Amino acid sequence: MIDFFSSTALLLTLLNPFLVIIYLVDLVQKLKQEQFVPVLVRAGFIAGAVFCSFAILGETIFSGLMQVEFASFQIFGGIVFLLIGIQFVFRGPNAIEMLRGESKHIAGSIAMPVLIGPGTISASVIIGKRHDPLVACTVVVTAIAICLVAIILLKSIHDFVHPNREGLVDRYIEIAGRITALYVGTVAIDMVMQGIGTWVTKF
Repeated sequence: MIDFFSSTALLLTLLNPFLVIIYLVDLVQKLKQEQFVPVLVRAGFIAGAVFCSFAILGETIFSGLMQVEFASFQIFGGIVFLLIGIQFVFRGPNAIEMLRGESKHIAGSIAMPVLIGPGTISASVIIGKRHDPLVACTVVVTAIAICLVAIILLKSIHDFVHPNREGLVDRYIEIAGRITALYVGTVAIDMVMQGIGTWVTKF
């Protein structure tokens, strides 16, 4: 049971609803709750399917199915997050809007790269090594469910506070977004360097 909670905490920490809500701030501001929730839930289903696949199959997906090294995925994922971080620095939280399509088409782009990334996929592989497939998938579903509920609650708080404190909320989001950019950029560089380091050791 302790391993179950530990694994759930690992994935939930990487999903980090307080960070994700900053990524999704443009949708939080544009969509009503009844529009936002279905889109978010669909993104959660997509992410859950991907995480469960990696939890069950592990690195076999990379080495067997895709015929690539996991290090290549780390490098590419790091570059994607680095671009997001740079956009955040210069344009604020709304920068991520340019990476998505119209609201009715964004469930997949919320799932990737907001929920699905090198960090969360790596965590899914680790969870799959710790537990049987059924338990591993239960861990994944639990972590995603907690994350989605937290995001929906944060959206509700935003909708309640924003009309009366619009300037304060917008300023907080802008500052939080730019601070987040520093974290995202740092993690992105670390991913790239880890991937390069893994490749270098092969020669």
